[in-house]
Amino acid sequence: MSLSPFAFLRGAANVMARDLSTNPVTGPQVQLCGDAHVSNFGIFATPERNQVFDLNDFDETLPGPWEWDVKRLATSLVVAGRQNRYGRSETRKAARAAVRSYRELMAEFAGMRYLDTWYFHLDLQRRALPVGRKPRKLIGRGLAKARRRTGLHAFPKMTRAVRGRYHIRNESPLIVHYKDPATFEQSRLFYQRYLATLPDERRLLLDRYHIVDVAQKVVGVGSVGLACSVLLLMGDSDVEDPLFLQLKQATASALEPFLGPSGYPNHAQRVVEGQHRIQEASDIFLGWSRLGGRDFYIRQLRDMKFSYDLSTLGPRQFLGQAKLCGTALARAHARTGDPAQISGYLGNRGVFDEAVTAFAESYADQTQRDYRALLIAIKKGRVAADVDV
Repeated sequence: MSLSPFAFLRGAANVMARDLSTNPVTGPQVQLCGDAHVSNFGIFATPERNQVFDLNDFDETLPGPWEWDVKRLATSLVVAGRQNRYGRSETRKAARAAVRSYRELMAEFAGMRYLDTWYFHLDLQRRALPVGRKPRKLIGRGLAKARRRTGLHAFPKMTRAVRGRYHIRNESPLIVHYKDPATFEQSRLFYQRYLATLPDERRLLLDRYHIVDVAQKVVGVGSVGLACSVLLLMGDSDVEDPLFLQLKQATASALEPFLGPSGYPNHAQRVVEGQHRIQEASDIFLGWSRLGGRDFYIRQLRDMKFSYDLSTLGPRQFLGQAKLCGTALARAHARTGDPAQISGYLGNRGVFDEAVTAFAESYADQTQRDYRALLIAIKKGRVAADVDV
């Protein structure tokens, strides 16, 4: 979190949730992402192997006021835009465009059948993009990179063969093997409990694989301190058939102190069920289990997943990303909320767009002040931190 104001914002979902809990809301509830900042959107593959753009992080998901996700998205665009050294007008334009895209698509959903809303597909090549070659070229490169990000493509890089048996390659400090030899057997027991959370046809598919190795993996900014592992499975046939599964710990949502506890006894189940409600299509191996008193959800480590490095985007490309995020968030909220009720509040003018953009700029200012306070606290030893130099 000490890396930059944007890293601070990403790691402070609980701080923003507390602040949002003091804001007035209109009443309609949706299944919140809970951490809808701009870097939590990306490209991934559906079970039909189509590529979609959608939310891709649900650790904080919980039912709550739709405004919370919208405000966090707009704020993240302002903070990220400032970090990229865009002008004030460019960061405002991106935040306002995301909110406008949300409002306009929600108006479309208000006049659609519920089934059509549920089946709605966000076409990356046609919707929410500014006119011009560069943004469309950016999307094309993203889709191409996502197609290459598969377990089969990663297999030669992430593994090594020792006496005819494959092992996950150590890449310290990001991927390392557990020192306790009992971890492998514990993983097998955990895996059997996880299988019970999948539909029968998915269990039948996974019955054709067996676990060959497990290693610990470091996770990102908002999940520092949580346990994460990688399982390497191999198909039982003679064909080289690797499958990587990622196990990630789930704890209570950062929103629970303000919205109430989850209705699920397992926090990983909360994440999985929320993801199924929000996403257009989810990983076929998405499930959950418990190990050593901790909750974990499971998904494929790589399945054509790709997120843009925001620091490499120019203002025009960043604007296209903002529009896509606003559109994807509207689709997510329309699946679990009442689009007509939300759209009725939003109206057909830009008053809401301007109000949220003003909030985002004000909250971005506060984020920068909080970030500076964190750096001072680290320097004076009031906050213990390991800082990469």
